[in-house]
Amino acid sequence: MDHGAENVMSGTTHGPVVQAGRIDEVHVHHHEPAPAIPRQLPPAPRLFAGRRRELADLDRWFAAEEALVAVVSGPGGVGKTSLALRWLHNARTRFPDGQLYVELGAHAPAGPATPSEVLEWFLQALGTPAGDIPADLPRKQAMFRTLTADRRLAVLLDDAVSAAQVRPLFPTSPHSAVLVTSRWRLSGLAVDGARFVDVESLDEAASLELLERALGPRVTSEPDAARELAHLCGGLPIALSVVGARLSTHPRRTLSGEVGTLRTERLASLELAGEVSVEAVFDLSYVELPPRHARVYRLCAVNPGTTFGIGAASAAAGEPPPDIAPVLADLVEKNLLSEVGDERYGYHDLLRAHARQHAEWHSRAERDDAARRVVEWYLDGAVAADRVVIPDRPRVGPRYAVVPPAFAGVGEALAWLEAERGNLVTATREAADRGRPDLAWQLAEAQWGLFLHRRHLTDWVATHEIGAEAAHRAGHAVAESRLRLQLAIGYVEQGRAEDASREVARALDLGQAAGDLASVATALRQLGRIARARGDVEGALGHYRRSLAVATELGRSRSVGLAHRRIGEALADLGRPDEAIAEFAEAEAILVELDQTVEVARLRSLMARPLLALGRVDEAARLLEAAHPVLAETGSPTYLAGVLLPLADVAERRDDPRAAESHLRAAAAAYARAGQPVPDRLRARLGDQPPG
Repeated sequence: MDHGAENVMSGTTHGPVVQAGRIDEVHVHHHEPAPAIPRQLPPAPRLFAGRRRELADLDRWFAAEEALVAVVSGPGGVGKTSLALRWLHNARTRFPDGQLYVELGAHAPAGPATPSEVLEWFLQALGTPAGDIPADLPRKQAMFRTLTADRRLAVLLDDAVSAAQVRPLFPTSPHSAVLVTSRWRLSGLAVDGARFVDVESLDEAASLELLERALGPRVTSEPDAARELAHLCGGLPIALSVVGARLSTHPRRTLSGEVGTLRTERLASLELAGEVSVEAVFDLSYVELPPRHARVYRLCAVNPGTTFGIGAASAAAGEPPPDIAPVLADLVEKNLLSEVGDERYGYHDLLRAHARQHAEWHSRAERDDAARRVVEWYLDGAVAADRVVIPDRPRVGPRYAVVPPAFAGVGEALAWLEAERGNLVTATREAADRGRPDLAWQLAEAQWGLFLHRRHLTDWVATHEIGAEAAHRAGHAVAESRLRLQLAIGYVEQGRAEDASREVARALDLGQAAGDLASVATALRQLGRIARARGDVEGALGHYRRSLAVATELGRSRSVGLAHRRIGEALADLGRPDEAIAEFAEAEAILVELDQTVEVARLRSLMARPLLALGRVDEAARLLEAAHPVLAETGSPTYLAGVLLPLADVAERRDDPRAAESHLRAAAAAYARAGQPVPDRLRARLGDQPPG
């Protein structure tokens, strides 16, 4: 034997190794197999855009916590799996012991995978021979925990159906990460310390980025069409990918041509033959709903606007609010609805189209009944609010006789009207389009208090154009007359004097023909307003005095008070302050008796002007200080500016330029908060500086 020879082994071995030292001694060494390192993740998504906030959240959570469990939830096609894969591929180096992946089959024809089945797959992937895997779930779970206790593993549990399905699949390592994707929120995993990622639609920039990844420079060559495609796809990645795939295989097809197709066949056109269908993706969630949930899903989609509350959902379904609330919560859990505020809900744009389509297919009569109930619910709410905002205004809508005021004060009523403005405006249009002119004109009438206080001129004019025409179709001359008068005021606010004059003339003719003196009095006041806006103050004064005579003959105290107010404004314009103050005092006495709090506050703001002209600064200041909190509560920048500007005048008279500037800037800020342009007269007083 050569005693100088080395007797060593190198390299990695599997199984027993025989090593001979001397011929009469044999040592058998058994080496444990090297642990298997699974690499099961599907490839990273090629078409991926946006999601920076979600990826950053996952990075931050993983860095801060011992082990991460994150539920990535959202509606079908929103890109949950793509987000999870992108993060896991970005984080590969953090998990040197491998990645496990399973498609849990929440919607598979054969049913979802069981935890026992998945653990068997995972144990084999981690190197456990099939014959060594226990048969029962508890022992499989115990073996999985043992194998994963010290490993740095990433686990993607894709398309989960419940918390119970995924809970046994969590590794025990303090350095592991588990991402669960699901169309359900899986809120039950909160008790396991899970983090939640709600995946929403892509914004316009990310949608365009995704399209550009698919189509290259064609997107920048047709920017307007590309933006329209992003809008029509609702920022849904699966829809954008379908469009991108179809256009990439048809290089001569323009983006504008694709827009035209999507406009006319929205859901039907979002598919690739035999491959991917957005509608089919949504159907997977819909067909599994219990019948009552499916009905609520369909019928809530008839809501006229983009969001709705429990009351509107109750009206759509024809069920009491306490019964409908848990159904809405379940639909949110299933990501078929989104909770956009406190007890306020909305659909993804394409899901709404899907739900409306199923409402049409299931029963057109059921859908039409639901639409009528919803419109009537909004009408009743608007009537209840309008009665609080302007208590004694003459109305002609029949619901004012049966719907009581239902709000604690003007501020609360206006807040409801403001929150539901989009629904009210769209309901007005849809009622007219669906052959319900009676509901359309009543909705327009009921929104008057909102527009008078908060302006919203575009909506004001749109609803009243629809309402006036609807009243004409319904053969209600008095309603048409009054709506045309309110429309005329909107035209005046928009600077459309000729349109305003035309509407007032038509309203005056209608009112006289119908013997409606209230409309005649209002028409005369509006003629005065138009004349005053044109600089014909004497002509305006004449119209106002005739309006006062008609209102007095009619015996309507509120109309009499408003006529006196208008006369006072004209007299102030004409430099006749003593007469103006006398008219304002007449108006104040009437409106105080009628408990017209807001109108009294507006009147006192106007009275300050002739008082200042007479040097009665302290009287003017007292009136303005009393009016200020009332007008501030309305949230109307116009009303608030109406008291802040004369307060600035008072400050200037008292040689307090700092207070004057503060009032002016507060007025400008009120317009900015309301999203309205600052009037030229106010900018001029501020020296055309931006509002502070």
